[in-house]
Amino acid sequence: MARFNLRLRRNGRGAGDGLVTAEDAPGFAREPRTELFLLGVSNMVGEETFYEGAADRDARFRELVAAVAVADPDWFARFVPWLRTGAMLRSAAVVAALEGARAQVAAGIPGSRTIVDSALQRADEPGEALAYWLGRHGRTLPKPVKRGIADAAVRLYHERSLLKYDSDRNAVRFADVLDLTHPVARDERQGDLFRHALDRRHQRDNPLPASLTMLAARAALMALPVERRREVTDPAVLEAAGMTWEALAGWRQTTMDAPAWEAIIPSMGYLALLRNLRNFDQAGVGDAVAETVAAKLSDPGEVARSRVLPMRFLSAYNAAPSLRWAYPLERALQHALADVPALDGRTLILIDTSGSMTNAFSKDGTLRCWDAATVFGLALAARAREATVVSFSHTSAVFPAVAGESVLAAVRRFKQDGYFYGQGTETEKAVREHYAGHDRVVILTDEQAHWHGSADVTAAVPARVPVYTWNLAGYRAGHAPTAGNRHTFGGLSDAAFAMIPLIEAGSRERWPF
Repeated sequence: MARFNLRLRRNGRGAGDGLVTAEDAPGFAREPRTELFLLGVSNMVGEETFYEGAADRDARFRELVAAVAVADPDWFARFVPWLRTGAMLRSAAVVAALEGARAQVAAGIPGSRTIVDSALQRADEPGEALAYWLGRHGRTLPKPVKRGIADAAVRLYHERSLLKYDSDRNAVRFADVLDLTHPVARDERQGDLFRHALDRRHQRDNPLPASLTMLAARAALMALPVERRREVTDPAVLEAAGMTWEALAGWRQTTMDAPAWEAIIPSMGYLALLRNLRNFDQAGVGDAVAETVAAKLSDPGEVARSRVLPMRFLSAYNAAPSLRWAYPLERALQHALADVPALDGRTLILIDTSGSMTNAFSKDGTLRCWDAATVFGLALAARAREATVVSFSHTSAVFPAVAGESVLAAVRRFKQDGYFYGQGTETEKAVREHYAGHDRVVILTDEQAHWHGSADVTAAVPARVPVYTWNLAGYRAGHAPTAGNRHTFGGLSDAAFAMIPLIEAGSRERWPF
């Protein structure tokens, strides 16, 4: 059976096999790595999309992972860690690592232990990985899977992570990971932590080890009567007890007022601050504390360390009612977009605002695909020497530039002025109407173009002119071949767009990892 022993083919026409887009235009097949890459960077596992059900999409993802992990294990070993830390996708990376490991073990290919470890970057993820494997493949754990999860547990398990993530609401607890994978603690203190995690899971009445001072501090706070808990506003006390803002809100058993937020803000992480700007305003957090938050949000080092995707700044900008956050968020977005290239010549940027682009781009539903496309389309335009930005659906229109306008303000104007159309995907028509001797074309889309008589939506662009398609949905069929000067990518990040000048300079490296 040659299910996994596949030679990777070149991208080409799919019309001969009857492949079409979801809107019945001729579709173009992709070689397995490209199809996996595009699906991986857009796949929120278990989620429905506009044209593809969750079960079918997840099955396609697993099949591609199994094929590519065996056919090109070196590429796959680079792809999975990038998917988790570069594309910042948790579920897709975990599933890819585990299904890839399963296929590689069956094929006798080594190296999957490291891949599994690399996919687990947060302390709840060893348990997530184990829960996925148990639910799908049963209790028999291949050694690379077991050891990869154990390696991650040693790297990620500490007092703070135990307090934050080891919840009885989870089917697989820290102790279950320890029982099933048998990690070796890196030092005596972590050994104490492992024993305590097992004690609390199995309800053993053993005393708390003296080395676990954060757990002791949390226990002391939990022992306080509810009526006294509002009095605890010392940031150092909350930090010593590993208190998160979510834990603090539950512990206080009352509304988070300004003193509570001001006590916990110094220990909040970057993304937690970004998500709570509206809450800070509603509680009346003082200007002095707000200035510290703004300084952290706009600090280039903090932005880089946070690895927050640029679209998150749009979500925060839309949610925050106070103007005191607008400038820090704009600066933060500029730092997050630092690698978006400054393109020379003339660039045509086409932003798909059809109905299918209303599909969720973030799991919390605050961002849609067309939001992400607009952020990057306008950011690319802001850096380009001369850019024409077009919104297209059943119709199309040039979005006029405003000198000196920030990207976030431009995104808001794009929405307020009615450039989100929400109807059909007339890609070929938009290209034909707006291409006018540009030096390159960039299309941000889900590629599900309508049929208009041409087999290639980019046919109006001369073959010598590069066309870059950024696919935001990962559907199987593409709207154009990927060969010559036609390139298709996924994953909206500044690093992804940096590939444009590399390609035009003659680089043969097409992957962002």
